[in-house]
Amino acid sequence: MADPKPSLVERLFAEHGGALQAFFRRRIRSKAYAQDLAQEVYVRMLRISDQEAIRNPVPYLYTVANNLVKEHAVLERRQACGIDIDEAPTHEHLETLPAFEAELDAARQTARLGAVLKQLRPKCRAAVVLRFTHELSYREIAIHLGVSPQMAKKYVAQALGHCQRRMARLG
Repeated sequence: MADPKPSLVERLFAEHGGALQAFFRRRIRSKAYAQDLAQEVYVRMLRISDQEAIRNPVPYLYTVANNLVKEHAVLERRQACGIDIDEAPTHEHLETLPAFEAELDAARQTARLGAVLKQLRPKCRAAVVLRFTHELSYREIAIHLGVSPQMAKKYVAQALGHCQRRMARLG
């Protein structure tokens, strides 16, 4: 026989689920990740064996959510660090992607790349456009974006890594 009374976690998510997703969207700026992280909070809350022992459920919910934001940031930094920006320029790696010429004409390639670039965060997109369209140095990009030259390099590296992965999947 099912318990007609909803659990603490079900009540919390019924009342705060939308606000929790908005919390994630503000911090990570991705609707898809916001939904995934909200679901992860739900799963972590369900794993608590004695849910009634939580004295302040709403602050606890947001503490779990804030910890997930931190974990997400660490994972993104690790993924970004997977590209050594001081090694060979990442744009050379993009040139080694499978030849699209045989499959697609230049207009379709450009459209695909445009769609992939639109997925980037604004500063990453701006950095890669300034670097490869306007041929600015990292120092000039940094001045334009109001960041350090090292951060400009990271933005370009992150953008190129994202483009490389997405273009390879679209391959």
